[in-house]
Amino acid sequence: MSHSEPLSARWARLRNWLAARRAGRGVHVTAFVSQPEPRSIGYLARGRQLCAGNFVFAGHLVEAPDTMIWDIEPPDAAFAAEMHGFGWLDDLAAAGDAAARAKAQAWLMEWIARYGRGRGPGWVPDLAGRRLIRWISHAFFLMRTQEAEASEVFLRALAAQARFLSWRWQAATPGLARIEALTGLVYAGVSLEGMAPLADAARDALARDCATSIDEEGGIPGRNPEALLEVFTLLTWAALVLSENGRQAAEAHWRAVERIAPCLRALRHADGGLARFHGGGRGLDGRLDAALAASGVKGQARGGRAMGYARLARGRTSVIVDAAPPPTGAAADEAHASTLAFELTSGRRPLIVNCGSGASFGPEWRRAGRATPSHSALVLAGGSSARLSRDKRHPGRLEEAPRNVPVQLSRAPDGLRFEGGHDGYLRSHGLMQVRRLDLAGDGRALAGEDMLLALEDDHKARFDRALDATRLHGVPYDIRFHLHPDVAASLDMGGTAVSLMLRSGEIWVFRSDGVAALALNPSVYLEKTRLKPRATRQIVLSGRATGYATRIRWSLAKAQDTPIGIRDVAVDAPEPEAED
Repeated sequence: MSHSEPLSARWARLRNWLAARRAGRGVHVTAFVSQPEPRSIGYLARGRQLCAGNFVFAGHLVEAPDTMIWDIEPPDAAFAAEMHGFGWLDDLAAAGDAAARAKAQAWLMEWIARYGRGRGPGWVPDLAGRRLIRWISHAFFLMRTQEAEASEVFLRALAAQARFLSWRWQAATPGLARIEALTGLVYAGVSLEGMAPLADAARDALARDCATSIDEEGGIPGRNPEALLEVFTLLTWAALVLSENGRQAAEAHWRAVERIAPCLRALRHADGGLARFHGGGRGLDGRLDAALAASGVKGQARGGRAMGYARLARGRTSVIVDAAPPPTGAAADEAHASTLAFELTSGRRPLIVNCGSGASFGPEWRRAGRATPSHSALVLAGGSSARLSRDKRHPGRLEEAPRNVPVQLSRAPDGLRFEGGHDGYLRSHGLMQVRRLDLAGDGRALAGEDMLLALEDDHKARFDRALDATRLHGVPYDIRFHLHPDVAASLDMGGTAVSLMLRSGEIWVFRSDGVAALALNPSVYLEKTRLKPRATRQIVLSGRATGYATRIRWSLAKAQDTPIGIRDVAVDAPEPEAED
């Protein structure tokens, strides 16, 4: 235990340990009364990698053939959390052969032997909930061919964790962590003999948490689309398992599911992946479709906006814009300075992206991924539209962020129009940023305009001071358009345009009005499923603001000879989980 750890965290750790020790002394469970079917998605390739001794968790690869998983020294806390959460059981179950089952059974029983009495980092409410969901869902896979004694040990361990959760779920952070803990408690209550009261208590607690953690539009405070998907998935699982066992989820629970579903649909690109903002990734393949199908909820988001994002979609093209202030309070600990950044996907192929969360690659990458230059946005004077706090009480919390973010969605003469602005550079340079995006009705062109404006007298005075600091050379700006790694980019037309070829065969062309210098520079694409950042490129428009109004126009359009409909049959490269 580190003495630099806050006293509250040390106290919570002690209480978790005491609750875990006490939980092991309760009445033993002797049978399942029902067993929910597995709903989580596992991957055959990952299951085979685990059997081969390649452990890929939280962006790290540990190669340890013929090694018990619990003999591995975790590289960091996130790696340890994935180990103790047992999410990897989904992958071993997907492999499903005798070797995978033998690994799962051995690792399960060894966890119980080493950690079942409250030791290790796994005795926190959200990990205990995640573990219960997997153990119960895969109980048949785990216990098949096992002796009666092993089944008894397994049931005792399940009961102990259920009792632990019944005492400690309130210690979980409201939102995703608490919902995961309570969903695990629901699973235990409906599945284990004599624990029905726990399911009833967890059902009521979930309803209360839905009322406070899910807003009226189906969003969550952190505005992370992937986290919203995880919340939605867990709520759907909990509602289904209650229904299958003669109970009903509370009204507030179902209303939250009904609000989230259209919100998630609005945050989904044309290729089925989620927009990558505020620490979120694309989401596990198939997770979103499976969760939406299981919920049975239809309907799209109203008004073209969801959880602070604006969506423009026509033809085979989707554009999603961060159109609201960054999260505040505790949610700002993971927030990104991404106001007015956008992503564009054509058919199955992402084209314009944000770099993504670098959290799995260490603190420096995490910090870099949160900055405005890592987003497809305008960057003024090399800085971000929001700063990271230096307050020791809240290190890394996003502050001095845009608060005035006016947005309007309307129909353009030929398609859809987004207009938005933010005041993130007002305090430092006296400038408002304004962005306009016009998506053509057939989805084949996006016309953009970025402006830097000093509107009020005091804003103009502030800009004059910033201009004087540059010796009247002008305040530098860069407009960045990060490209997906699968996009082949090359300067064209004497350096006045960029040709972009997608793996589908589509060709897009980027042009600007010549006000800013055009360059094609290196960039990175950050995915938590990879072992290291992927190299890619970015289009950059660079110039200097010398007056109270600076306007830069640019466009992104399919080449005229690109067909309206392309049969995208290019095979995607496999995810190199264990080699990159």
